Amino acid sequence: MTAASPAGTVFFLGGTSDARELAVQLQSLGYDIRASVTTASGAESLHEVGISTRVGRLTRDQMSGVLKEMGARALVDASHPFAEEAHRTAMDAATQVGIPYIRYERRALDYSEHPGILLVDSYEEAADLAAQIKGSIMLTTGAKTLALFAERLIGDPDIRLVIRMLPRADNLQHAEALGFSQKNIVGMQGPFSRELNQALYRHFGTTVVITKESGDVGSVAEKVETALEMGIQVIVINRPTIAYQNACTTIDRVVDALREHMPGGVM
Repeated sequence: MTAASPAGTVFFLGGTSDARELAVQLQSLGYDIRASVTTASGAESLHEVGISTRVGRLTRDQMSGVLKEMGARALVDASHPFAEEAHRTAMDAATQVGIPYIRYERRALDYSEHPGILLVDSYEEAADLAAQIKGSIMLTTGAKTLALFAERLIGDPDIRLVIRMLPRADNLQHAEALGFSQKNIVGMQGPFSRELNQALYRHFGTTVVITKESGDVGSVAEKVETALEMGIQVIVINRPTIAYQNACTTIDRVVDALREHMPGGVM
């Protein structure tokens, strides 16, 4: 495939490392990409490659207004697999405006046959299960659900709850307000190598890891495989079950879907 003249405006929801790669690829093919992300770091990543990006969450009506204003011909949703509210908002907004919604999501990993892995369907179930297992628990599900885990796990004398999250000031303040001590907070930006995972698990004497099934690009595979090699129990939270319109697991498939729904574009 070769680059073409601008093939139409695409509203792009980003938020993952592979989303940036997809946005760059679509832009190189001639699409006018207008991105929206929820964090300043995500916006910076896209600004670096010349993609116009706004920051902040949108309601359905706000997103519909943005789509109309920019004359978007399609909406590509490449936000995080667990951004359930964002997915539903985007689908509703695209329907309201009458443009195609295309979902890009990294392929899921299958952990169903691993004896050291406990699969759950919610954060609540993960927290309750960890409370039963006890030990030194490393939580790697991000800052948004800290309150839920803090309520169920902090204060149990048989549990040490360690959190690994992005090193943002608001995250650290939130964690401390919930009762996490500084010695149990790891603020780091991934991806994490096998060696670094090993070092962190050893340092904290980790016996349980809690993570989300975010796919291979999110370094979930290395995090989980390293834990299993070290005899650490792993609790994996399954992705939300959503009936997506035009679901794609590869960049090529997204391009094909845009060709199909935006005729006269990239050849």
